[in-house]
Amino acid sequence: MPPSRSSPPELRHVDPRIWRACAGSSVQIPTVNSRVYYFPQGHLEQVCGSTPKLSSLVLSRPLINCVISDVHYLADPRTDEVFAKLLLTPVETSRLPNQFLNVNGEVEDSDRNKIVSFAKVLTPSDANNGGGFSVPRFCADSVFPPLDYNADPPVQTLSVTDVRGGVWEFRHIYRGTPRRHLLTTGWSKFVNQKKLIAGDSVVFMRDCNWKMFIGVRRAMKAGEGGGDSGRWREPSDGGAMKGEGRGRMTAEAVAEAAEKAARGFPFEVVYYPRAGWTDFVARAVLVEAGISTYWAAGTRVKMAVETEDSSRLAWFQGTVMSAAVPDSGPWIGSPWRMLQVKVLRAQLFELWLFIVIRASFIWRVVDRSSK
Repeated sequence: MPPSRSSPPELRHVDPRIWRACAGSSVQIPTVNSRVYYFPQGHLEQVCGSTPKLSSLVLSRPLINCVISDVHYLADPRTDEVFAKLLLTPVETSRLPNQFLNVNGEVEDSDRNKIVSFAKVLTPSDANNGGGFSVPRFCADSVFPPLDYNADPPVQTLSVTDVRGGVWEFRHIYRGTPRRHLLTTGWSKFVNQKKLIAGDSVVFMRDCNWKMFIGVRRAMKAGEGGGDSGRWREPSDGGAMKGEGRGRMTAEAVAEAAEKAARGFPFEVVYYPRAGWTDFVARAVLVEAGISTYWAAGTRVKMAVETEDSSRLAWFQGTVMSAAVPDSGPWIGSPWRMLQVKVLRAQLFELWLFIVIRASFIWRVVDRSSK
């Protein structure tokens, strides 16, 4: 008899507050019943492998008006990365009930439900499986429970829950010359089991009751077509969705979604929040505002980029160089990347097309920075 294949690990639903903290404050997932636009052209940019052949019907509909029918906040069972499954239903604007026309899709957490978080990119020392984790002072003061600094040394045991529901215990100590916050016992076990490397990020979180959580953001390596394949050698059917691997979708899965959308049938998409990837499902109010704006060459614009520790948004500036929709090729009339923007800071090019005044779908950033 052939050897039996183990069943893929079960997907785990994540508290939306924890999901958003892991994803980063700049990530906006539209809420159920909100109106959005789906861009098949943007969806195609997340394809793993060859580009699929699309029907003429899909190519004739570069943006499709939809309503969000369902949202699932999930975590990848292999990598701990958070992602969302969105169920969208195409609609004609003229046939929408009035209650959908002005829904902006944003969710505001009350202070009672607020999650306090801090993210840190791992250094080689942090990711050394025999070492400890150097805790930034701000993280220790705002996310960790208060230490008794009268103790010698100040030390505590932290009980932290990951996105899979697993509980980890870390020894938090304040020591050294000069003194600094460290996680020691328990940290190397976490690094080993989660397969963390330098460049990955960890996100520490707590709720109003001081219950602590931990999430991860995986570094995406250039040239690996989906990132860090050496760490994830499990069969692809253990991924978040059939044919999906580390945030990339297969050509077949994207083509199927685009075809259903173009024909007016409900369809499902998977979205991994990643720096540098544009949102191919965007809130309708932003899309309509972007399309109706007169974009003249020379217009100054701003780009908001989340800092590595997720504590704030840094603003950078650019100038519109040109604005035009294609009049030839497969996507005639598509507003996707219709603007070309000259950035004024060289480092912006590394964060290509992250968020530009909350209407990122229309931007192409070019590396013509002032030195």
